[in-house]
Amino acid sequence: MLTKDLVIIGGGSAGLAAAIGAYDNGVRDILVIEKGPFLGGILNQCIHNGFGLTEFKEELTGPEFASRFIKQAEERGIECLLNSVVTNVTCDKVVTFVNKGGTTKIKAKAIVMAAGCYERSPGAISLPGDRPSGVINAGQAQLYLNEHGLMCGKRVFILGSGDIGLIMARRLTLEGAKVLGVAELCAWSNGLNRNMVQCLDDYNIPLYLSHTVTNVIGKSRLEKIVISKVDENNVPIEGTEKEFEVDTLILSVGLIPNNILMVKAGAEIARNNGCLVNDKLETSIPGIYSCGNVLHVHDLVDNVVEEAREAGKNAAKYILGNNEINLSSINTKAGEGIGYVVPARIVIGDDEKDATLKFRVRKPSKDVYILFEQNGKVLKKMFKPAIIPSEMEITKLSKELLVKGDELVIRMVKKEAK
Repeated sequence: MLTKDLVIIGGGSAGLAAAIGAYDNGVRDILVIEKGPFLGGILNQCIHNGFGLTEFKEELTGPEFASRFIKQAEERGIECLLNSVVTNVTCDKVVTFVNKGGTTKIKAKAIVMAAGCYERSPGAISLPGDRPSGVINAGQAQLYLNEHGLMCGKRVFILGSGDIGLIMARRLTLEGAKVLGVAELCAWSNGLNRNMVQCLDDYNIPLYLSHTVTNVIGKSRLEKIVISKVDENNVPIEGTEKEFEVDTLILSVGLIPNNILMVKAGAEIARNNGCLVNDKLETSIPGIYSCGNVLHVHDLVDNVVEEAREAGKNAAKYILGNNEINLSSINTKAGEGIGYVVPARIVIGDDEKDATLKFRVRKPSKDVYILFEQNGKVLKKMFKPAIIPSEMEITKLSKELLVKGDELVIRMVKKEAK
């Protein structure tokens, strides 16, 4: 069996940044395993700009952003294996992968999971109606068009207002397709505000909030869809149907962290399908770390690489024996109005002064406070004049404020009027 100090699963932005973070903190025996033929992951098909504003202080396309990290990995001589699919990970850190050379097992001292996420399918959302061709996920449509030059259709409707769907609405319009509209189940958009403006408003593409697709009609190819308004319980309202003649329905209805391998390995999994990690980004399996979209879905790749570098640094400390052991930790909890919190645990008594907390709210709100509480005591209070689910919140909390044993609850409350 082969051995490596560090194996990183996934060669996208998170995997590359984790490898660089580990290398820069003293680990040299690193292997990045990527299932695709190129490094860079999903960034290779994201030809729009908007990447790198925080990381490089300039606006880049996805491929340009990826190329910066590929170059950094090459300059460090980090070994990367392409066209290789990881099929198994064990709790004692044995990684099995397959490629044209056959099946290989590697015993690692530490592992970083950076395998990204996948899109919800028509079956996952119980899409009603027929099953003709022409129903496609937004990421797949983006891949066909941006990497292979293939249009998925000419008359298009989009279900879901996630960022990839919004970006594809603009992209398809620029390529000559007619995008008839975007339907969103929620009463608010799930994409970034800048994408709402630049991808829909600028091209007069209508957005139907509190609507969903209630029928898909077609034999061999999609012919029509029907959308309906929904009530506060997301139940379609009779008499509100609108019919559209289309040849393509694009689904942009959410992303799911790709943690099948970690489930098999026995790691603790959160409700969002990401691993439960501490503030070192270490999973419940010692020496296995998780970062990027496989941990929780990010809105900005700049945040992905910052998180991944931290995971690489902590994996390096583990490998080199510089990590603190037998330290206590406290749990975090998403309270009222909060969708999720990362990390699930905060290690106390270590050499880190602050814990970085990332969370999303459940719905858009104005004039609210975000409270960080232990046993009813407010440790930190943040005022937000406006906050939305599509934008991840990041803040630091001093570990000196934390009390051993008590759960940390993050919740949102309305500011009281004077």
